[in-house]
Amino acid sequence: MSDLMKVSSNPHIRSKVTTSNIMLAVVIALLPAAGFGIYNFGLDALILILITVVTCVLTEYLYEKGMGKKVTIGDFSAVVTGLLLALNLPPAAPWWIGVIGGVFAILVVKMLFGGLGQNFMNPALGARCFLLISYTSIMCNFECDAYTGPTPLASLKAGESVDILNMVIGKCGGTIGETSMIAIVIGACILLLLGIIDLKISGSYIATFVVFLVLFGGHGINLPFISAHLAGGGLMLGAFFMATDYVTRPITKNGQYLYGIVLGLLTGIFRIFGPSAEGVSYAIILGNLLAPLIEKVTMPKAFGKGGERA
Repeated sequence: MSDLMKVSSNPHIRSKVTTSNIMLAVVIALLPAAGFGIYNFGLDALILILITVVTCVLTEYLYEKGMGKKVTIGDFSAVVTGLLLALNLPPAAPWWIGVIGGVFAILVVKMLFGGLGQNFMNPALGARCFLLISYTSIMCNFECDAYTGPTPLASLKAGESVDILNMVIGKCGGTIGETSMIAIVIGACILLLLGIIDLKISGSYIATFVVFLVLFGGHGINLPFISAHLAGGGLMLGAFFMATDYVTRPITKNGQYLYGIVLGLLTGIFRIFGPSAEGVSYAIILGNLLAPLIEKVTMPKAFGKGGERA
């Protein structure tokens, strides 16, 4: 029989892009934010990043070895989780926070649900929320050798003035990877140019958040106020690096736009009406939980299944 007549199972077209390629690109894109965090906060930040990444990789390796499964640490997904988690930690956090967070992210959020592709929420953000609930005082303490006092977002929420230029550059307090808007945008541009992400989720997320600020922020169209909110906290890091996670985002085109809108609304509610100055982590986690429902309501109807003929 001719090879042209052979029938095989799908997929019939295979891409040369692999999981390891994508994850390695994300690691490279996170390096500007990580590098600036180390420059900004010093050796403590570097040590915390290394400990968290090594913990994530080692946890995945030991679990898969112990369960007799194929070891998948070569796909760099554990490295991405560890790096994202570390960039969401305060620079003065003790080393064991990175260990507990790394174990929770990989073991509880990822591996116990089936591994990469089966986790129902972003592992790094799941671990961060777990740490925020369990060790609130440590996770909310951003004072370090370089900076003292409240973060710019906390000052903004208290009605105080903030230096927006320093927030854009990153010369301010916060978590290791969230302070420099410039470094985060450079990394986002790398992912956009490589085609790893697009602007459907990130763009609708940021645009919705801005509209929410204008309507409910109490300052109207106040560019300094809006700019401070965009440059402060984890909004940019979350919008480009965590909301776009392939596993936990909706797969439909309209669903991704709706997902971004939901994230923008939730972030606005948490920041403007909530007791905390931040809200990105909880917004994305809740968005992850809503993703299956968003997919269901935005899934296009198959031809002949109740849809109208073209």
